[in-house]
Amino acid sequence: MMNSPKILAIIPARGGSKGVPRKNIKLLVGKPLIAWTIEEAKKSKYISKLILSSEDDEIINVAKEYDCEVPFKRPIELAQDNTPGIDTILHAIKQCPGYDYIILLQPTSPLRTSEDIDDFISYFINQNVNACVSVCEPSKSPYWMYQLGTSNNLIPLLKENASISRRQDLPKAYALNGALYIANIEWIKQTKNFVTDETVAYVMPVNRSYDIDTIDDFQICEYLLEKRFSHE
Repeated sequence: MMNSPKILAIIPARGGSKGVPRKNIKLLVGKPLIAWTIEEAKKSKYISKLILSSEDDEIINVAKEYDCEVPFKRPIELAQDNTPGIDTILHAIKQCPGYDYIILLQPTSPLRTSEDIDDFISYFINQNVNACVSVCEPSKSPYWMYQLGTSNNLIPLLKENASISRRQDLPKAYALNGALYIANIEWIKQTKNFVTDETVAYVMPVNRSYDIDTIDDFQICEYLLEKRFSHE
């Protein structure tokens, strides 16, 4: 990559997950969930430094077992249910100065590979933009979604759907998949958001875009990882 920019990668992992208790260190196909992200990130050709941000001693110890740096312990006030995610990012940037870009790797995306990470970074650099996020096509199109009226009548979420009767005629739609976020550090310190009207999208396949939020998500990822290994 031209000019070798310095890229700080952060894995945020607090201890208070609600949907799946202790989710970040729950075993997934024999390894703690967080280990899947650490191992793939450490294979990256472009990441200059990989760190964990956590307030939880057990998570910190597990991350260290997988050779992830933990240069600080996250303040407890930045690990609450209502803590904005960007506050964790800005705190990490302040603790680890001297980098050009920051990439956020959430541990809840265990199907993301090192190839995804490096292709994403390369795409971002080549686009010459301030921010990029990964997306995928949702399984259900928003053009066929509805809100409910006061008498449970269907109100189209998007007005354009009324005239479209075939799925193949629907406009393509994309959703954030939670796997990859990157931004110029000086830019994100100003915007305090990865997603603005300047942000560009990087499209990932659905089968590597699962974001674990529930036990069902966990079981789906377990199945897909076992299936991946059976074909290697």
